[in-house]
Amino acid sequence: MKYPAEIYSASARPYLGIPEPHYPFHDRTVVVTSCGRLCLYNQKINLSVSLAGQAVGVKEVDHSIWLVSFMDYDLGYIDLEEKTLQPLQNPFGPKV
Repeated sequence: MKYPAEIYSASARPYLGIPEPHYPFHDRTVVVTSCGRLCLYNQKINLSVSLAGQAVGVKEVDHSIWLVSFMDYDLGYIDLEEKTLQPLQNPFGPKV
């Protein structure tokens, strides 16, 4: 039996990382602050610290109602008048 170090070889393909997300169908691209907030029209809405420093897309779907998306996933709706985020169903959760 061989040890992993005896059979390991480096990949010929370089790792280029994940491309920067872009949101061509959204109205704006906003970067989440280090404390997990989304700042939109001088309103601060708590989103998630796990998205700190990441760009999210926002699209106005109704007056003062904005859809928030990260990469290919819609996260929820922001109500600017109430300063709240209403999350959508977890796309990674169990299928019911």
